[in-house]
Amino acid sequence: MIKTDTQLCHYLDDIKDETLLALDTEFRRVDSYFPELCLIQIATKNKLECIDVLSLINLEPLFEKLYDDQTKWIVHSARQDIEALYYLSNRVPNAIFDTQIAASFLNYPLQVSYQSLTESLQNVLLEKKFTRFDWKKRPLPADVLQYALDDVKYLIPIYNKLSEKLFKDKKFGWAEDESQFLLDKETYNPNLKQIIKKTKGISKISSKYKKKAINLILWRESIAQKKNKPRKWIMSDEKLISYANGTNKLNTGQLNEFENFIEIDKQKFGFEELIKAQKPLSENEIHRKNKLKEQINSLSVQYNLPSELICTSKNLVNFIRGDDLVSINRGWRAKIFKI
Repeated sequence: MIKTDTQLCHYLDDIKDETLLALDTEFRRVDSYFPELCLIQIATKNKLECIDVLSLINLEPLFEKLYDDQTKWIVHSARQDIEALYYLSNRVPNAIFDTQIAASFLNYPLQVSYQSLTESLQNVLLEKKFTRFDWKKRPLPADVLQYALDDVKYLIPIYNKLSEKLFKDKKFGWAEDESQFLLDKETYNPNLKQIIKKTKGISKISSKYKKKAINLILWRESIAQKKNKPRKWIMSDEKLISYANGTNKLNTGQLNEFENFIEIDKQKFGFEELIKAQKPLSENEIHRKNKLKEQINSLSVQYNLPSELICTSKNLVNFIRGDDLVSINRGWRAKIFKI
């Protein structure tokens, strides 16, 4: 395991000509808003290494290699790994191959695990016995390190097999298109619309109190970010909703903070969308949705794709209600999904 800046420089010199890097990370996010990166695992064709981020002083030489124009990352379910690195580097990779996304185009389940792929494609059964391990702990036991290394050991062989099959099926470009959102910095900024939608109780609160509830959510989010603490440590969803509908009241300090909080345009963060989303489907909308689902199921069989990959039920409703930004209106979906 690389623990010093000198060791890191020697390692980077050894892999300076490698352009394909299989990568995984281990991070902690128990008591913080932002992920705390602890370990980076990298595999090349001939090397397998762990980098102890907590022990290093200067990560810039590593970032120069990771974010080089010639470097392509091979990652399984890459979003959280890129995010953990993004908060340290303020950079995203230039090219990526996400093995989970790629496998979905070959009719694997949408959320297929790395373990399932190693078993299916490499005939290797990996255990997940350290899923809840505290990666800030030092020193790391030998079996924990091996577990971490196994998470990148088979990525390049899996990449090779998936790529070959994707090219054969003429879907490699589709998988690349599907991964483009991972290369957009905006992906790793807090998605306030999603945070609002996922707040427990927000869908049941009456329209009369919804504006205040949304403003409370945005206020809570700003405090959580400033203090780098989980949002529910700042205020639970239950309390937030009770403050919004008036069954409970903010204390004096909270009230002053909230009143001084700059109100953000409610439409920007989905206030009207939330109201609209709560409306039940009309008979005509139900009929159209069922007809489109039949078409999607037919395309699923024709192209050997999971139907949810073509269009989720939520996106289908959004499409029926006139949302032009849904994914079926662009890219590979627009080519096969002719409406």
